[in-house]
Amino acid sequence: MRPSRTSYPLSWRLMDAVEAVAAAVWPRSFSAAVPWLMLMPAVVLVGLLVLGLWDMADGSFRTLDTATFLPSDDYSLANYDRAFTEKLFFTVASRSLIGSLIVTVITLVFAFPYSYVMVRTRSAALRKFLLIALFLPFFIGQVVRAYGWLIILGSQGMVNEALGLVGVAPIRLLYNYPAVLFGLVQYMLPFAVLMLAPALTAIPEEMESAAGSLGANWVRTFIHVVLPLAKPGFIGAGLVVMTLSLTDFAIPAILGGGSQDFIANAIYDQFFRTSDQGMGATLALLLVAVGSIMVGVVFALFGAGTLAMGRSK
Repeated sequence: MRPSRTSYPLSWRLMDAVEAVAAAVWPRSFSAAVPWLMLMPAVVLVGLLVLGLWDMADGSFRTLDTATFLPSDDYSLANYDRAFTEKLFFTVASRSLIGSLIVTVITLVFAFPYSYVMVRTRSAALRKFLLIALFLPFFIGQVVRAYGWLIILGSQGMVNEALGLVGVAPIRLLYNYPAVLFGLVQYMLPFAVLMLAPALTAIPEEMESAAGSLGANWVRTFIHVVLPLAKPGFIGAGLVVMTLSLTDFAIPAILGGGSQDFIANAIYDQFFRTSDQGMGATLALLLVAVGSIMVGVVFALFGAGTLAMGRSK
């Protein structure tokens, strides 16, 4: 005999009431619209970004009127001509591009063994330690970390004090290009590990064991089995590190001391120091274009990596 509805627990009756209200407010015929509604926040955010880029595109064709310090009413390509012809902007752009590529390569070299040990270790204590060491930097802001390196690498910092104890004269470790690259590698390393770890987790350990049973040593197994299967993780990590390094502002400003600016620093100077919004908008749009081209080249050469969302070629 089926029990009456009054004999159901109160929680069940509440759930039935909620389901009845939901069915009345949102019939099943509307279920096809649920995915589109879930996409609406992303569509709104992208739309706002497009509107902002459109406004910047309009401003990039307006030069600064030095008499009034306001954008001119006439459209011209003068800002783009300056961006491609002035040595200052070429130097900053080349420094940023080369630096982002160097940082990407070095970061991947350090991130891969870290990710591999974290995924493959049998020790729970070691895995927990590596996870804590990985996530701990995310609780410290980028600016705080950059100022921390000032204390460590400064002329009166810990490193130079240690060198002085062994009779070595102080070395200039800050306000140069290597210092900026070093700071970017330290900042980008956790991002690369987070992108590589899932790709390595997806590689069955049995495949490595099978390669060993067929006569392959550890090196051959690593080169011919692990690295090819970890390709999606390398692509995803490389793209994240490359784009974040290319657009970074704080580390070049702090560790570079104003002498090793990246494109983001030049954009800031144009907007807020010289009040040339047209030139700042021009550099910002060129940065977006260059970053998009670099991502497109990576996709064309190596595929979409982890961004392929599981689709087969």
